[in-house]
Amino acid sequence: MSENLVAKYNIAGPRYTSYPTVPYWEENNFSSHAWEESFIKTFNQTPDGNEISLYIHLPFCEQLCTFCGCNKRITKNHNVETPYLESVLKEWQLYTTLLGKKAIIKELHLGGGTPTFFSPENLANLINGIFEIAEKAPKASISFEGHPNNTTYNHLQVLKDLGFNRVSYGVQDYNHTVQKAINRIQPFENVKRVTEQAREIGYTSVGHDIIFGLPFQTKEHIINTIEKTKELLPDRIAFYSYAHVPWIKGNGQRGFKDSDLPSPDEKREMYEIGKQELLNCGYVEIGMDHFALKTDSLYKAVVSNKMHRNFMGYTDFKTQLMVGLGVSAISDSWLGFAQNVKTVEAYQDAIARNELPVYRGHILNKEDLIVRKHILNLMCSLHTSWSNKELFLEEIPQIVAQLKEMEEDNLIEISDNGITILEKGRPFVRNVCMAFDLRLQRAKPETQLFSMTI
Repeated sequence: MSENLVAKYNIAGPRYTSYPTVPYWEENNFSSHAWEESFIKTFNQTPDGNEISLYIHLPFCEQLCTFCGCNKRITKNHNVETPYLESVLKEWQLYTTLLGKKAIIKELHLGGGTPTFFSPENLANLINGIFEIAEKAPKASISFEGHPNNTTYNHLQVLKDLGFNRVSYGVQDYNHTVQKAINRIQPFENVKRVTEQAREIGYTSVGHDIIFGLPFQTKEHIINTIEKTKELLPDRIAFYSYAHVPWIKGNGQRGFKDSDLPSPDEKREMYEIGKQELLNCGYVEIGMDHFALKTDSLYKAVVSNKMHRNFMGYTDFKTQLMVGLGVSAISDSWLGFAQNVKTVEAYQDAIARNELPVYRGHILNKEDLIVRKHILNLMCSLHTSWSNKELFLEEIPQIVAQLKEMEEDNLIEISDNGITILEKGRPFVRNVCMAFDLRLQRAKPETQLFSMTI
């Protein structure tokens, strides 16, 4: 990868798990009532028989990992488990009351925080409570994020018995110096144990998350981490750039200095080396930052052009409606977004008042819906087209003009009615999407809102 390209295109930009991105939501025009109308409308018009996706945010962690930008609550007090899960189930009841009929859950994911902070028994109570008032779709994708240090055999067995078929583990990096800097000490033996146990129990997909660009990390660390990863051969790998956003309140990214981080050129070299190592042992690059074996459902979704991207990342399929339960969780009705309050106390107080704990959101207009489709196309299939008049925007000429330089650098191919991201341009997919991001283009933010694209 040319250093000149890195210097040219390494700018702050969104990861595009949604459009509009959260900083550009029109909160002044948003209300809980508007969100509920959007939610009900989408559910009643869903062509797939009321199938929805469900994300549940479990925020508690016993210690702070200083690379993490997620919403979490650090505590060793496990008495918080039951009251929090009771609130989550009550929130789910509020949503099902709005629907008026049973939803069919096509996808369910437990994220955090650390879902395996919770005991297997409490997680079982949560899942049983969810399906008391909902149905499970045939071949539903049900997954959770596990911490290699505290995921037990009992966690894996109990959740498998409840229908879970996929698990992902946060590996990050196996080098002790890097682990110490990010306050995440976990030996390879722990990852090996939980990976092998998941397979023994019958999980159909085991994923590992690896991060490049961490403090004190070098390309030799990346090579070593991937060499160890190859021993276990997880079904899918998220290999992504560390997002350094220390200005976001409460994210904990203050345990090291900016000067401890690799340079943009070093980060890109880490990515290129890691990518080639993964390709050499049979992985296929899927969308942005993701790799999968050809036996994994995510690869099959790419081949059949069914891969989708939402607040949970890349998924095997699309549902029109995604419900986010728990503190800070975001819901998506396709027509609108809504985010829950960000503290456990405010969340539980709202639930106690029998109110949806929504505090901000955005209802998409016609232009938003078109732009959203283009960005999804680029993120999922590296191509988008406006040959269909329903996807045409008056701003297309300006968008194309902005991307001419990327075409001259052989990163993309522009035709009369579409854009294709070339292999050389894969690392810059976020930059291509930014040209379509009309809200970002018009706002021209004076302060940095997002992590760097490289």
